[in-house]
Amino acid sequence: MKIYLVSIAAGALIGLIYGLLGVRSPAPPLVALAGLLGILLGEQLVPVGRRLLRREPVTPAWIAEECVPKVTGVPPSSPPNP
Repeated sequence: MKIYLVSIAAGALIGLIYGLLGVRSPAPPLVALAGLLGILLGEQLVPVGRRLLRREPVTPAWIAEECVPKVTGVPPSSPPNP
């Protein structure tokens, strides 16, 4: 929760600075969100590349466990305890 509050506060601060300077946001919201999605996806190329360099498999299960939670912000589901 703290990271969301920091993110909102940082965004509000930048918005305030933009307002005081009389400039508009550098990108329309949809373009900005698409750019953020690109950043999140691009960040995942690093661990994938590292696995490939170590000749380890990049399986759908590994992607679902390691990459998807970092892009979606949703923690991976833990297996049920017997």
